[in-house]
Amino acid sequence: MPANTKVGSVTRARYEEIITEDRKLVEADTKIQFVIGDHALEIEPMRPHGGSQPASDEELLGVRETLEMYAEDIGVPYNQVRLNRQTASKWPAEYRADGASFEIHRILEKLDDRFERIKNPPLHPRDGVPRWTQDAAKRQVGWRVESPQTVQEKVEAIHDLAADEHVAARVATDFLRRPAVASRAAGDDTARHLFNKAQSDRWRQDEETEPVPGRPEDPVAPVVRHLDRTIEFLDLIGACHKFVAATGRLVPQMRGRRLSDDEQDLIHKNVARVRATCEWVEAAVGSGHLDMDEELAKLLRGE
Repeated sequence: MPANTKVGSVTRARYEEIITEDRKLVEADTKIQFVIGDHALEIEPMRPHGGSQPASDEELLGVRETLEMYAEDIGVPYNQVRLNRQTASKWPAEYRADGASFEIHRILEKLDDRFERIKNPPLHPRDGVPRWTQDAAKRQVGWRVESPQTVQEKVEAIHDLAADEHVAARVATDFLRRPAVASRAAGDDTARHLFNKAQSDRWRQDEETEPVPGRPEDPVAPVVRHLDRTIEFLDLIGACHKFVAATGRLVPQMRGRRLSDDEQDLIHKNVARVRATCEWVEAAVGSGHLDMDEELAKLLRGE
């Protein structure tokens, strides 16, 4: 990239100067963080279990009280001292990597093979140079990243933002207004069936709601009800087609194989369930009565 190219409000050359200077500051900060951690370890060494004991245990041993005094005397928050001590205990001096910030060490401390892993930073996606970033380290330990790159990372970020049901409903509605998104969602059997079920449930609720005197029915409602029934009809036809197609593919593959008595018994039980289901479908289509009796319900449940 030419030196006179702009990066923000500065030239590329000036940007490189800033990066060089600030990397030295980060390196110095990393050394300071480790020194504080090492001194905290010297004052209060980790206990035999490697510091994994609950904080309440350390309080009983007076560790917290001592570290709080140390933190106060050097003007650093106690939680910072506690984290520095923990990370320093995980990274003996001979294994600390030049060029990796203290935060990178803190993230990677969870890994059993951290001493080897930190020597092999991944390639940076922007310039292809191997170096550690916080997001790269977080990917190594399976944490959420700040700047999602992969499809899965972006999906997880959206899930986090849409944890609230009202937000999720708004996002889903907006996305389904995109024809390409709606088409792909309709191709997912589970999503399609859940959406169809939600439509049917809402339609039934609307039917059960007492009409408001003087208020005409929404003219779109009959069309929606017809569409719901058409989709349910097509789903039922599709379910039958899938069963026939799968059976036609799988049964011939059993040629030459002798099933055990237990296997034959299991097949017979499932065929009985299929037969009962088909009879129920035929009766429901012919009579319009969709309820099943208790014996059929038990059979379908495998009882």
